[in-house]
Amino acid sequence: MLALIAGRGRLPEMLVEGLRAADREVLVCGYAEAEGRVAPDVTFSLEGLGGLARRLKSAGVSEICMAGGITRPKLRLSRLDFATLLLLPRLVRGLRRGDDGALREVIALFEENGMAVRGAHEILPELLPAAGVLTELRPDRKDRADAERGEEIVAAMGAADVGQSCVVARRQALAIEAMPGTDWMLTSLARARDGLPEGGLLFKAPKPGQDRRVDLPAIGPDTMRAASIAGLKGVVIEAGGVMLLDPDTTIRIADEVGLFLWVRPKGG
Repeated sequence: MLALIAGRGRLPEMLVEGLRAADREVLVCGYAEAEGRVAPDVTFSLEGLGGLARRLKSAGVSEICMAGGITRPKLRLSRLDFATLLLLPRLVRGLRRGDDGALREVIALFEENGMAVRGAHEILPELLPAAGVLTELRPDRKDRADAERGEEIVAAMGAADVGQSCVVARRQALAIEAMPGTDWMLTSLARARDGLPEGGLLFKAPKPGQDRRVDLPAIGPDTMRAASIAGLKGVVIEAGGVMLLDPDTTIRIADEVGLFLWVRPKGG
């Protein structure tokens, strides 16, 4: 049996649909502070993570997939269950190391309980599109230079565990993703576009050295709408490193609003 640790957004819903269509048994575990689009079979909190791992092991779960967005939680010591209390030192160390550190501790917890951690793209390989331009509009020479600069910026951001996307125009960074996420970044840019270079692109890629089984970046229809409102010319994602949600709808919207979508191999 596979347990899906489900956060917000469309991705958990797609995974449940795909798993059930393949007649695979799935147990949906919903994080108490991240109401998602899929009704959970089990609800848990960070303070009950140790108990959840034991419960899933007892239920015969052999695989785990973590998908969907959550807000980085605060650890409330007064609510710890006994199993999680025993894990407290390592959880605190992980949280102090940032998002990647915290996720690595969670992965280790499930693996120590005999469960393999699977990436969403391992369950649905079609989430990772083939390299190429997927839209009618194609990037030009200036766009390619901006994409090269975007790759440099996101690599530097990722090394500091900051974010996975940025906006570049004329090789200048107009915005970088932080904790609120990509949509917030684009919405903020749309409100403050006066005086900045026109056009530009959104560049998105995984962090260097990231465990790609968890927190792999994704884009979808909402990304295209937000990029259009922000006045961008296109969206560039790293081939093999960024998931494309609802691809038909995403590409159709990009064509309707006049954006390009380029699935770019790393390094060009």
